[in-house]
Amino acid sequence: MPLDFLIIGQGLAGSLLAWELLRRGCKIMLVDNGQENASQVAAGLINPITGMRWVKSPDIDYLLPAAISCYAALAAHFGQVFYVEKPMLRIFQTAQEAHYCQKRQQDPDYLAYWQAPHSTRPAPEPFAAPFGTVQQTQTGYLNTPALLACLKDFFIRQGCYRQANVDYQAISLAPVLHWQGLSPQRIIFCEGYHALHNPWFAWLPFQPAKGEILTVRHSSTRLPDLIINKGHWLLPTSTQQFRLGATFDRQNLDAQPTAAGKHALLAALQALTGGLASTMVIKHQANVRPCTLDKQPFIGLHPQWPQLALFNGFGAKGSLQIPWYSQRFADALLQGAPMPADVLRYKALAG
Repeated sequence: MPLDFLIIGQGLAGSLLAWELLRRGCKIMLVDNGQENASQVAAGLINPITGMRWVKSPDIDYLLPAAISCYAALAAHFGQVFYVEKPMLRIFQTAQEAHYCQKRQQDPDYLAYWQAPHSTRPAPEPFAAPFGTVQQTQTGYLNTPALLACLKDFFIRQGCYRQANVDYQAISLAPVLHWQGLSPQRIIFCEGYHALHNPWFAWLPFQPAKGEILTVRHSSTRLPDLIINKGHWLLPTSTQQFRLGATFDRQNLDAQPTAAGKHALLAALQALTGGLASTMVIKHQANVRPCTLDKQPFIGLHPQWPQLALFNGFGAKGSLQIPWYSQRFADALLQGAPMPADVLRYKALAG
């Protein structure tokens, strides 16, 4: 069966790339092992200004509009909202962090990302904020599990989805590219941190990090309908439920929730709120973020086998970055445009 592209991995990267290529008339097959992936666990937060120094990414001016436009188009197609805009209350952890934020508030390039007036304020109950707070705008979260479920059903209806484990040894590179009766022009790997074991791309400097997240039910009537961020984040998903995250572990790269992770998150909740009455953990999830050495994604063609490609390495910023990068990658594949975040920047490591 001839194809333009065989895409391996139905996380957010593989799904949005497949959607983009189908939209452009390509013949694709998307293969996934059916297991829970990092995209399904992640909170999907979008925050234009990050870190203790309150830095706005220089690429946010094109990444954010592309993401909002993409998720709006998907919402229109499926009749379901996936991206939820929600203000973020940032609680300063130190006086120095408050100082950095106050400096950013004087910068015209940052004005669109604060709630007016641009000044710090006390935190609403039950949150403690001895150094003050500020409320950000143009923040929100992607309901990634719902989006991936809709896209999976769509791909199945289009006859371009297959659930299977891909054995690398079963991929034939010559005389033509071939896998299980499929003959694509190119295979694109979107496997997340599993790329560590990919024989063609394992030379890239991935720095994966495990993260754990709790879903908590509560009976408090005091929680504001805001994303709360104080190192850890709290994301209300209904009036009586929120998600709490996330841990960061570079050593234990597996998808198993741990007692230590749960304890760390509940301790963070205690420090954030002073304790909420009648809380119950109803879900505890873990998976591994595909982070990279230089904090940039890995996109492009293998230096020796250009029929093999990679679209990976978005780390914790996938919901923001993937829409724009999937469009630019499609431009490169179909129109010969420059490759974004090209893996060839590390070509010397390929051996």
